[in-house]
Amino acid sequence: MEKHEDFFQMVFQVVRLIPKGRVTSYGAIAKYLGTARSSRMVGWAMNAAHSQKKVVPAHRVVNRNGELTGKHHFATPFLMQELLEKEGVKVVKDKVKNFDKYYWDPMVELAL
Repeated sequence: MEKHEDFFQMVFQVVRLIPKGRVTSYGAIAKYLGTARSSRMVGWAMNAAHSQKKVVPAHRVVNRNGELTGKHHFATPFLMQELLEKEGVKVVKDKVKNFDKYYWDPMVELAL
């Protein structure tokens, strides 16, 4: 397994821990994994999430402003928003409304 594949698997593990109805950011996952400057690589992992046998809820990962920047990697342009809204997350103009309310920080939530 190559290094980026190991990193992707770590990203997938964290994303699977995000509770329904909550969201986090690419940067928060990168920071939690000890690689704060690799948020773009977290995004690449989310692009590959559909290839995993075990579901990775990639729709719960947004940018640091709560914007659905990864929406174009879903089957339809509206699927990411639909999945979030199905979990009770409000989205307006491709942005999570009340982002702070729904934000899940792995540094806090997964602290020992």
